Order: sequence, then C-alpha cells, then structure tokens
Amino acid sequence: MSFVVFADGSANLPASKLEGITLLPCTYTVEGVQKEYLGDVDSFDAHSYYDQLKNGCKITTSLLNTHLFLTHFRSVLEQGQDAVYVSMSSGISGTYQAAVLAKQELEEEFPDRFVHIVDSRGCGFGSGLLAIRAAELSRMGTPVREAAALLDQEVPHMCQYFTVDDLNFLKRSGRVSGATAMIGTVLNIKPILYGTADGHIVSCGKVRGRKKAIEALAQVYAEKQVDAGNRIVAISHGDCPEDARELAERVKAIAAPGELILVPHEPFSGAHVGPGMLALFFYGKER
Repeated sequence: MSFVVFADGSANLPASKLEGITLLPCTYTVEGVQKEYLGDVDSFDAHSYYDQLKNGCKITTSLLNTHLFLTHFRSVLEQGQDAVYVSMSSGISGTYQAAVLAKQELEEEFPDRFVHIVDSRGCGFGSGLLAIRAAELSRMGTPVREAAALLDQEVPHMCQYFTVDDLNFLKRSGRVSGATAMIGTVLNIKPILYGTADGHIVSCGKVRGRKKAIEALAQVYAEKQVDAGNRIVAISHGDCPEDARELAERVKAIAAPGELILVPHEPFSGAHVGPGMLALFFYGKER
C-alpha cells in the first residue's frame, strides 16, 4: 500500500469493503447517552435504531474533532507513511475543517510527509465509494499525490440522490420549514433530494407517494449514470429493505453495475433523514 486511507462511520461501508481502509469512530447520543459507532454497518441494528427514531427518541450527532485526527494521522506519519482521509461534505459538517486543521499542524511537524483531505461533498456512500476507490489506488501503488488528484477529480461525478418518508426529520435539521413538512405529510409528498456540487443538500423535485419516489430515483440513474458496468452502485435505506430491493432491481434493469451494494443507512447521518430514507449513490455525469 502506497499510503494509508482513512474514512469514518458516516461512509456507510460494509465489512466486505473495508480492506485497506482505517475507519474513525463517530459518536451520537440517544436520549443523552453517548454511543460510539465504529463504522461497520453489518453490525448495526438498523431496525432497532430507526424504530427509536420513529417512536420519538431524541438522537443527536457530533462532528469528528481535530484531536481525533491528530491522534490517528500522527501514528501513520510517525511510521513514515502518508495519509488520505475521505471526509463527509464540508457543506453539512464541520468535520472536514477539523481534519484540515489537523493536516496543517501535522505537515509542519512532519515536513517530509503528505496528508490529503478529500472533501467528498457528500455523506454515506457519497464518501464511502470514494474511500473504496482510494484504497484501490493505494493497493495499486499509485503515488499519494497522484491519487489525491484523481480522487478530487471524481468528487463532482459522485452522484447521490435520496428521498425520505417523513419530512419532519428534515424539518428538525433545518432542511425544510415546519409548514412544508406539515403540508407534505398531509398530501403524501415525497421530496427528491441530492448533494450539490458545493456539498449542500437541496431538493430537486417532489412526487406524490412512495412508488413515484422510487421511480424518480431510478429515472435519475437512467439519465446520469456513466460506465456503470465498471463501477460500484450503492443503495442505503432507513429500515425499508423492500423498497431498497425494488430500487436495486430497477437499477439493474437500466444499466447493471459492476457491483451493487445494498445496506442499511448508517446511524450518524441517519438521525437527520429518519426511518424510510432511501438513497442511491453512483458514478455519473457531473451533479
């Protein structure tokens, strides 16, 4: 491996995709009790977690801090290795900036080493697919600076679209107004949201009903996917596996990917989108 790859629990990676990736823990609190999510989504009890949210349990999240990055990055640099960290979007979290501060401090301390922070401009598999790619480049022996440039070039092509079942979770995170959430709930309106080029989450459409929302996600894939047969497509869900499988079948019928990953959505950002969230991540035309 030519450099060490870091990601964190928000990358939503299953155990089968962790080769060559060092995961940093994310923390969240459930009714004031802090919990640590180490990042292996296979060991995450999504049904219980999303049931808690559905029943009104208060769950909050915390950004990864600079001290955490200093500790983990330093241990790698001390061994004479370089580091690449794939961060969740700077547009939705201060985690990216915390990692940049650690990079700046450590590059003064270790002037012969290189640390690169990839702003994925996304979350979940929006960063997870980039982390998988980073690990591949490292295994291939790609020089770290070359790999960093390649990863940054892929960021604008990492498409991430999703829908939610309950607008009230987006209301709590400030993504929609209280009035919009109320009207949308009454009228069974399902928003289609996506990660923009600058890393923010915005609505790009709305439909009535869950089936229409799944159709809309599949249609976006049909319009934007590129080179699917040589790429990984990922689907994550907030404890709605049947809907995820339906979306997966539509994706395969449109343009079968080289690999399709289907997993529950991790708890870190899951608290902000809620039960019933359904997301599609793929390499495509610029967002």
